[in-house]
Amino acid sequence: MPKLSLADLEKIREKARATAIMREGGPYRVKVTVHMGTCGIAAGAREIMDTFMKSLEEKNIEDVLLTTSGCAGMCSHEPMATVESAGKSPVKYIDLTPEKARTLFEKHVVGGEPVQEYALGSGSERTI
Repeated sequence: MPKLSLADLEKIREKARATAIMREGGPYRVKVTVHMGTCGIAAGAREIMDTFMKSLEEKNIEDVLLTTSGCAGMCSHEPMATVESAGKSPVKYIDLTPEKARTLFEKHVVGGEPVQEYALGSGSERTI
């Protein structure tokens, strides 16, 4: 399994700084968060991150923010990712594989249609 390089991490950090910009109508129309707590990494989250990074590069997409977070609290469903589109409820995807990540990239990130068969659910975890 390939490891993330320092350059990869720097790229992720720079994009993560712009997270708030999406909420304010900035340059990002979609935010993809790969959950990379220790359980996620052990389950293959780095491979999922690599898949999303390669997909963005291959299609030369610049209006998608790819970032990471820690544990989402559902270790048995890792690797996981959350896709947030401007003006729509976030969708949390579980039990991802690189093939599933490519499919949800094409259908949800590019096409705007959530992939129900890979989704745990949609909506925010916030109670307020």
